[in-house]
Amino acid sequence: MKTDDLVALLSTNPEPVDRSSVVRTLFVALAAGTIVAVGVVLVGLGVRSDFMTARAFIFLAVKLCFAVGVVGLALVYLTRLARPGGERAAPSFVVTMPFLAIVLLAAISLGFAPSSHWSKMIVGDEWLECVLSVPIIAIVPFAIAIWAVRRAAPTDLSRTGAFAGLVAGGVSAMAYALHCTDDSLPFVAVWYGGTIVLCTLAGAALGPRLLRW
Repeated sequence: MKTDDLVALLSTNPEPVDRSSVVRTLFVALAAGTIVAVGVVLVGLGVRSDFMTARAFIFLAVKLCFAVGVVGLALVYLTRLARPGGERAAPSFVVTMPFLAIVLLAAISLGFAPSSHWSKMIVGDEWLECVLSVPIIAIVPFAIAIWAVRRAAPTDLSRTGAFAGLVAGGVSAMAYALHCTDDSLPFVAVWYGGTIVLCTLAGAALGPRLLRW
């Protein structure tokens, strides 16, 4: 077959590319991952006993705002990175904003508290449970996110894996917040933020292997 004939054949009845298919797939994956993560927390850990009190509700809202901010911004960039060459249009510094915001609030909180309380505010009672729970809960959301991204064609596999891990870590933190009773802002900044970063690093390490074409 001549080159001209091949070109003519390939150009016969071209179908428009559905650019929103990647977005739809990732949003479905996010919804599924969130349902699984919340289910794991409800069944395995349970909801905090003081869930309906005003204080618990306020701090839960703060935790959720932080985690939702992380997930929302990361998902925007992940939809770009999932497409070939998408990394060129995805400067990722904006995703640090929720982390910077919670660190700033934590610093202000420590500034208004006596220094003798700082250790308790940072370490809390559930730091080890948080360190273990958030990455474990994130496994299924991460696997679902990787599945969704593989349906596209990412070219920067490490960075795409990192953002899949960031989304999964944020989803896991959202779910874990329903159980966690440590409410100080320094605790949230250090342990929620730290475990989400850990999930991101794990995603970056696993991305080239899991997303290879």
